[in-house]
Amino acid sequence: AHRTELAGGNREDLRQGTAPALRLLAAGSGNDMLQWWESDGRSDLALLHLESFGNPRAFSRTARRVTRRMPILTVDAGRTDAGRRAAASHTAAAATTTMTRRALFAQAGITATRTIPELLETAALLHSQPLPAASRVVVVTNAGGAGVLTADACAEAGLALPALPPGLVEDLLAVLPRGASTANPVDATAAVTEEQLRACLDRLAAHDGIDAVLVTLVPTAVAAATGDVLVKALTHAPERRSRTMAAVLLDQDVPVRLLPSDTGRVPAYADPQAAARALAHAAERARWLARPPGTVPALEGIDTARGRAVADRFLTRHPDGAWLDPRTCAELLDCYGIPQSPWAWVETEDEAVWAADRLKGPDGDVVLKAHWPGLVHKTARHAIHLDLRGDAQVRAAFRDFDVRFGHLMTGAVVQPLAPRGIELFAGVVQDEVFGPLVLFGLGGTATEVLADHAARLAPLTDQDVHDLITAPRCAPLLLGRDGTGPVDLAGLEQLLLRLSRMASDLPQLAEADFNPVLALPERVTALDARIRLLPRPTHDPYLRRLR
Repeated sequence: AHRTELAGGNREDLRQGTAPALRLLAAGSGNDMLQWWESDGRSDLALLHLESFGNPRAFSRTARRVTRRMPILTVDAGRTDAGRRAAASHTAAAATTTMTRRALFAQAGITATRTIPELLETAALLHSQPLPAASRVVVVTNAGGAGVLTADACAEAGLALPALPPGLVEDLLAVLPRGASTANPVDATAAVTEEQLRACLDRLAAHDGIDAVLVTLVPTAVAAATGDVLVKALTHAPERRSRTMAAVLLDQDVPVRLLPSDTGRVPAYADPQAAARALAHAAERARWLARPPGTVPALEGIDTARGRAVADRFLTRHPDGAWLDPRTCAELLDCYGIPQSPWAWVETEDEAVWAADRLKGPDGDVVLKAHWPGLVHKTARHAIHLDLRGDAQVRAAFRDFDVRFGHLMTGAVVQPLAPRGIELFAGVVQDEVFGPLVLFGLGGTATEVLADHAARLAPLTDQDVHDLITAPRCAPLLLGRDGTGPVDLAGLEQLLLRLSRMASDLPQLAEADFNPVLALPERVTALDARIRLLPRPTHDPYLRRLR
């Protein structure tokens, strides 16, 4: 009602441009709107459709604060660029504008829907019902088939449908008609009366093991116990129920409506998928609110001044920007304490043999990687030799590089052959508008094919790092499974935090690409790192003025 009032005004107001909403929209941005709604004392829900961000960092700061008090919903429009693209590095290929925007929404606690109908369906639930404490949903129906469809929709939306405990089952059987099923979904049968359904809902709403109740009703042949009569079991309760309640009315002719009740309103949906999506968004908001805001941890062993000096020195030699050579790259990583595999730079066959003898692992094997300016994807150019053992194999590998790349190659890198472990990918891209975007996921040569990545905007908090590690599909491999222990999660967190810090300190850092990152139970190591610098000023002068 408040938004209608703001958007209204008489026709003379509209002609003269003095209606409050028009004045705000003409003069302000999404940031201004959020701050106004935050302070007007009447708004309790914000719906936004943003085509662009004037100052994404200011928007993120404002949204993080406002979403602690009221839900902010938006439509995640423009998803057509979500596909992979050709780029110079794995990081740049993965860092689409869609991924960047979704990272901002996730970190700011904004509920992002896919369509305007989904936006309105979710707003109806958030406006009328308490948030569920978690995602445990019980489906209640008067028709078994409709209950199964609703249960499927809930499971597909990521909601849990727990089995009901024996004590609650007995209570429900005592109030429901004979033949009722108390599995989840609860089939109250077509014979259920308004009083029986109300008693069932009251018992479910009072149980601590349930977060939400979704009631699906269909017209049946037992006309006296269907239709609007059963709906009253939802809307005419003696007191407000403490659980999130919603309805699916399959004979409803509008997508969603709010049913007036004795203690408020209950959202009713025409489609089970719509109700399940709205409940999933509500559960996600509850999870976000329950989390601490997160802090940017202090890191030891960071030498920002030296890192900036390394970047400035390199850009003096390459004023247009370039990919770092292995020695400069290793020096920059050392400034931020990012663990690297031992390595040696060699320019001749004899140097390669000497370095291999010094660096060989327990099995005696080494890796030889060719290098020349601009080389990024070594595997694609067949510029890497693995499993080299003994002087003869090292010499043969170096000669092969010299024959094929002698006109390009400036040298080679020798490393010990790494043990078997989980290969991961970590990287960062500096977005001209949003700032540094940190990406993480499954690595190796198939990283772009599998596209198992998560992203967050820097600077990363401890909560952001937790989300990065647990969001990809490969997360169970990191946390331990099939009798194997977890990888060095603390080391992985440190690597991501240090990568974030490096990107935040150095606006010249256009791209950083660590692939693979080897994750073992005892350590995490970047086996291959590529960094590109460009001459850029410090990001966000507005923030510098605030400091």
